[in-house]
Amino acid sequence: MRGELPHETNRARVLRATATSAEIHLWRRLRIRQLGGFKFVRQAPLGGYYADFLCREARLVVEIDGSQHAGNLADRQRDAELTALGYRVVRVWNNEVSQNIDAVLEMLLSELAAAPHPTR
Repeated sequence: MRGELPHETNRARVLRATATSAEIHLWRRLRIRQLGGFKFVRQAPLGGYYADFLCREARLVVEIDGSQHAGNLADRQRDAELTALGYRVVRVWNNEVSQNIDAVLEMLLSELAAAPHPTR
């Protein structure tokens, strides 16, 4: 999959390099299957957008938002489009990640447990 879409790959690299402190803080706890054994990737291209964090196997998108996203119509449209692609979108505030990361991780584990699991 790598290298198929160089523009998307380059954009994702830029987004990872300019991550917010909340994104970095959460990534430290999600990377290397640390959360329930689920694999997350960050700044993953998906349906014309870039998901802050994506767990493909659970079809879960995690977005870390600042106050500028409160009631944002564009975010609702984005969520609807990602939902139409079969993904669930969870939005978490920056300050929640910074002030209570354990509660955020518990909530994400709950979301992951509720996800449909692929049959093998």
